[in-house]
Amino acid sequence: MSESGFDLGFDDASQAGVYQVDAADVPALAAAARDAGLLVRRIDLAGCRDKQTLLLRIATMLDVPGGRGGNWDALMDALRDLEWLPAPGYMLLFEAAGQLQSARADELQTLLGLLQEASHWWAEAEVPFWAFVALESPVSARDS
Repeated sequence: MSESGFDLGFDDASQAGVYQVDAADVPALAAAARDAGLLVRRIDLAGCRDKQTLLLRIATMLDVPGGRGGNWDALMDALRDLEWLPAPGYMLLFEAAGQLQSARADELQTLLGLLQEASHWWAEAEVPFWAFVALESPVSARDS
């Protein structure tokens, strides 16, 4: 049971994955995840229209150590490591992803696939890794 009085199952690594949410749900998800003991990072993608900006925002919010980043492989390595952010579980909340979805839907799909892969990787270690993406229209990691 979380401090908020209800349990959303955020400690269940087998249920973790990548999900689309309404922007209005992000603050409540962040609060519930913190109550469940997860490390929460909110990543604002407002104005993000290209891969480099996307990767930079993620690296900045995850405090990725210097020299690690700049491409999809490096992001995947970072998402599977996170040794500099030890926690019993993780939740990434991507806000305002609509412009990226409109400008570079292929790169958003790549990101969703990487997040899903990272979630599966962490589930093997029984560590929940959640990602929630606030978009204007449905997008799935499995659509790619």
